[in-house]
Order: sequence, then structure tokens, then C-alpha cells
Amino acid sequence: MAIDHTQKINGNGAAPHHAELDASKLVVTLAKELKPVPDPETLVFGQTQTDHMLVVNYDPVVGWETPEIKPYGPLTLDPMSSCFHYCPNVFEGMKAYIGPNGEARLFRPEKNMARLARSAERVALPTFDTEAVLTLIKELIKVDARWIPTIPGYSLYIRPTIIGTRAALGVAASDSACLYILLSPAGPYFRGMAKGIPLLAVGESVRSWPGGTGGHKLGLNYAPGFLPQRIAAKQGYEQILWLLGDDEKITEVGAMNFFVAVQREDGDVDLITPALDGTILPGITRESTLALADAHTSSKITLPGVLPTQKIHTHERAITMEELAKQADAGKVLECFGVGTAVLVAPVSRIGWKGRDLVLPAHEGGLGPIGKGLEQTILAIQTGRKEFEGWSVPCL
Repeated sequence: MAIDHTQKINGNGAAPHHAELDASKLVVTLAKELKPVPDPETLVFGQTQTDHMLVVNYDPVVGWETPEIKPYGPLTLDPMSSCFHYCPNVFEGMKAYIGPNGEARLFRPEKNMARLARSAERVALPTFDTEAVLTLIKELIKVDARWIPTIPGYSLYIRPTIIGTRAALGVAASDSACLYILLSPAGPYFRGMAKGIPLLAVGESVRSWPGGTGGHKLGLNYAPGFLPQRIAAKQGYEQILWLLGDDEKITEVGAMNFFVAVQREDGDVDLITPALDGTILPGITRESTLALADAHTSSKITLPGVLPTQKIHTHERAITMEELAKQADAGKVLECFGVGTAVLVAPVSRIGWKGRDLVLPAHEGGLGPIGKGLEQTILAIQTGRKEFEGWSVPCL
């Protein structure tokens, strides 16, 4: 008969108490020597580490252990750890910005915490207090605040990550975990976007499928896209436009959410993005884009460069590659762009599909008026220069 190991340890048959993640127990060990902060204009996305990181482990018997901010360095993991074999690995992408008074700010961080919790649940990782994780993120940012670039369009990228560390090869959920948080100063994700990003539409390989994990931010979602991306690059395309099914529904562009602005007969504009059907990541920038476009239409705000009278009707619905091509050929497509935390808003210049290039309208600087207006507005909110719905949160 199998013996339950928690009962054996307890001795009395009662389940042990699993400690919650407690930010008040944070221990800070500062680096003895600090690295020089590089010139922001030399930064390549995701290649520079700050002086410190945060690490906290989950033990199946005691629960969450003491969180620690310590000098950046390697993790020590058992070779049998679940993360190496079965990919119970989840992460988030966030950014910190410098506000008008020199304070560090986060953009809608509660949304990232909620998505991190959903992703962890999807791969059966231990649960955690999202408010505690956010508190720990803020404390880490305070320690490494000198790394936040002050140049407009630059930021401090934040990567909260949770990996399964169960040291056994049996195919089972990981009852152990490591939550760690890294910081990296970041400049533009794509450099030289003045002409926009060329895409290759791909349906033979998919990044997500109905009933799969595309709606969660899991490490396992990304590796299958590396080979198609390499093939696209050899053909002169920057990113993949992922298609799904026999009708070639558009899902995402690279690792970004996709938007297309289409001219209506009445002079208004339809702003369309694929619906959250489980194959699409519910991006925070995606949600913000929809909300700001609606706010412009309701006259709650005005997007820079867009006439206050211009109505933008947002739609979350399926859009096929054939429909997009017909709209483009008819001259109704005004602009296409991808959105995401790392890139913010990225213009699309052309799409390779069925042996031809679907050429999209060219705009000075890459982005069209709607994309540019959204980018400028989100940047103003992120840096605290514009107030909207409490989206910008100081790291107090």
C-alpha cells in the first residue's frame, strides 16, 4: 500500500500547513560591487542583467519559503527537475518606467499577476498570493531602480518566472517550484521599423490550437515557433503571421497580438483583432489598445494624430487571411500592427501569402495614425504623464 508522505512526516495523519508566499519575510542581500549601467542606446533586448534578482522556492511539505533579493547569478537545480523534462514553466513580461518626478512606475501590473496565476494553474504549479508577488517585484525594482532608462521609449523589462523543480522523472505535476524575477534594461524590440515589419503567413505549422495552451503564457508555447521563424527569416520576413485551420484564421503575429484597421463606407474605422478563443494570448497591451480606441470614440480621450470626430469601432472576432487579402486588394486596409509588452506597437509592412506579397499602406515612421496615436497614448500613461483609469502604478 502506498504511504502518503505528508502524513508520514506529520506523524499524526494530519495534512501539514503549507506556508503562503509572504512578502514581509523578504531578505535582501546586496551585491558587494555594482556593474556599470550601459548606454541605453547600446541595449539589445533581453541581453543585459541588472545587479540583483529575486528568488523564492516552494517545498511540498512546508510551502513557500523565504523570498530573497540577492546578487544576480545562476540557479542550482537537480538534473531531474520537471522544468527540464515536462515544461511546467510559466512567465510574465512587464516593464518599469520612470515617472515625471523620477519615481518608478508599473503599467497595469495586476493584469500580469492574474495572468501569471492562470498560467501556473494551467500546468498545475503551486498557487501563490498575487499581491505578494507584486510587492516583491516592487521591492526588487527599488533595489535596482538606477537601471531604469530615462530615454523615451526605453524601460526596465521585468520577467517573473515560475518553474517546476520536482526532482523525479515520473510524468506528474511538479509539487516543487522556484519563482524568480529578473530585470533587464530594454530599448526598442525591433530596430529600424521605419518601413514596418514584413510577415510570412504560415498555416502548416501552428503555435496554438483549440483546447491547447495558447491562451496562457507558457514557455512551451514558444519553442515550436523557432524553426518556422528561421525559415521565414531566410525568405526575407521578420516575423510569422500564424494561421489556424482550413479557413486560415489569423491568430497572432510572432509573439504579439494582431490588429487591422479597415475603412468603412460611412467614414468610420473598424479596428479588428482575433477573439480570445483559447488560441490567443490575452495580452495586456491588446486589452489596453481596445479600451483606448473605445475611449477615443466615446470622446473620453483623443488619440494624438487622430481626428476627435473619427469613430473607431473595435471588434474581437475571427478574421481569415482571405478576408484580409480582399480588404487590402480593395484598398480598405488603413494599417496593420502587432501589439505586446516588449514591442508596444509594431507596424506591419507586407505579408507573404500563397506565393505573393500582400503590400499594406506605407506610413512615415512605420505606424499609421491609429497605431501611432495608441503608442503615444500608452507611453504617456506608462510614464505617468497622462492619467487613465489608474493604469500607471507607482512603486511606492
